[in-house]
Amino acid sequence: MTILIEQPQFGIGVEENNKIGKKEEELVLDGGFVLPHTNTFGHNFRDYDAQSARQEGVENFYRINHIHQTFDFVKRMREEYGKLEKMEMSIWECCELLNEVVDESDPDLDEPQIEHLLQTAEAIRKDYPNEDWLHLTALIHDLGKVLNLPGFGELPQWAVVGDTFPVGCAFDESIVHHKFFKENPDYINPIYNTKFGVYSQGCGLDNVLMSWGHDEYMYLVAKGNNTTLPPAGLFVVRFHSFYALHRSGAYKHLMNEEDKENLKWLQIFNKYDLYSKSKVRIDVENVKPYYLSLIEKYFPAKLRW
Repeated sequence: MTILIEQPQFGIGVEENNKIGKKEEELVLDGGFVLPHTNTFGHNFRDYDAQSARQEGVENFYRINHIHQTFDFVKRMREEYGKLEKMEMSIWECCELLNEVVDESDPDLDEPQIEHLLQTAEAIRKDYPNEDWLHLTALIHDLGKVLNLPGFGELPQWAVVGDTFPVGCAFDESIVHHKFFKENPDYINPIYNTKFGVYSQGCGLDNVLMSWGHDEYMYLVAKGNNTTLPPAGLFVVRFHSFYALHRSGAYKHLMNEEDKENLKWLQIFNKYDLYSKSKVRIDVENVKPYYLSLIEKYFPAKLRW
């Protein structure tokens, strides 16, 4: 039996999807994309408790990440990388460069990143054929992971990948491996460890500093190179790893009305970003002309990185 969801089910969690998967043979998103029941390792998606050597590495990753992602660290990184002085290259050149990166924080994926980008983009393209900006957003959303490579400072993975979260206010308990924040100096700093911290009710996520990584970097690259992607596209790029918000509903007290509208698109996108991590291969040369046309539509030929 196939369940066809006619409209996006915003906020449906992994647990709900797993329960559905046990009852039915498959779950299909709006236009036909089939959600797999398990990731490439045979476990439930985003299962941080599964026992495997990779899971141990993921937990150690988050221990280091949560200790070092402080308000002051993020400010320094944004100042340095916001200058966009590391390199000049096209979007597609960056896609190919990303073949050298494997995300140590991801319990669902161990393939080169270009595979995941195209899997995500093609799945969205099938279900949302008229939203070409969303297809391109899917292609570029992880390009900031080049921060891990020579030429970009070879930042350690804890400063490149993983779930993101606001700094400058209390770390919400919904953040994966929250226990490790106790060793972060901001955890005991009275300026930063309250619900609002340095922010205010409804201040808007544009005014919130997020933990440093590929999301924040690609957002700065896109804005700094005058992309014509709509605000929802930039929102997806910047917050696609912000699971505490789009999965758990945390930090909504910082959102404004525009954030709330953009969040709907992020929750659509996330289903494809998460569940397209499979062994289905994409014929890169076959789809490349389409994505090159989108890059030309929304970005300059060469970007400053």
